[in-house]
Amino acid sequence: MIKAGVVGWPIGHSRSPLIHNHWIDSLGLSGTYEAIAIDPKNFEADIHSLIEAGYAGVNCTVPHKHAALAIADRVDASAQNIGAANTLIFAADGSIEARNTDAIGFMENLRAGAPSFDFNGKTALVLGAGGAARAIVYGLIEAGIGQVLLANRTKDRATELQNSLDGPIDVLDGDDREIALADADLLVNTTSLGMVGSPSLDMALDNLRPKALVTDIVYAPLETPLLAAARARGNVAVDGLGMLLHQAAPAFAAWFGVMPTVDVALRQLIIDDLEQNK
Repeated sequence: MIKAGVVGWPIGHSRSPLIHNHWIDSLGLSGTYEAIAIDPKNFEADIHSLIEAGYAGVNCTVPHKHAALAIADRVDASAQNIGAANTLIFAADGSIEARNTDAIGFMENLRAGAPSFDFNGKTALVLGAGGAARAIVYGLIEAGIGQVLLANRTKDRATELQNSLDGPIDVLDGDDREIALADADLLVNTTSLGMVGSPSLDMALDNLRPKALVTDIVYAPLETPLLAAARARGNVAVDGLGMLLHQAAPAFAAWFGVMPTVDVALRQLIIDDLEQNK
């Protein structure tokens, strides 16, 4: 039996067990996936305890993504460039490989929600400069985006992100983001603004191109004020739930040997859970 899980502190909020156990059941596999609380003070020791207990690997969520990268023996290009790992794979010899699937999850969600959108040479306006933004900007660069316009409340943090990645990134002054909408083929909100319990994103979309694609990594609620405003003016909008689902698939494949499908049944399972836990 293959054992995997997700580690965090706290961890009760994670929907990863729902996702992975859905795939285990639907594929008829012999395996388990559980939520495991690990205190940051004990991270490395507890990870090695999981290796000794025969786990195939774990997902890592807050606050362990940087620590996961630090303890790895091998690091893939995504984790190296993003500077964090959300997936650890344990080899038979006890060594650890770190990967980051957040960029893959973001890109696959957009490709599923807007299959005709071509990233090559396009301009993306990205709001925020945290860890999620870094993964998303990396994914966009890898997909051939022509320009990333980065807008963040703290310009220094945006500049730090710009300097950490090799690609066509320009940092905007905060007041210029609405002006920049006129140049954007893609608008991405990577901040928590619009999430349940957080203020809405204060941004008028008057200058947004009619054919621009809009996406929000927030998935609670599924229809954020940003997405609602975009759809009201006729823009294609993609919610953030698919990023959560698609980023899980490569990790599952690494541990269980089968690439799972992100389908309607899985999406509905998570939507139902979101509704029940409002």
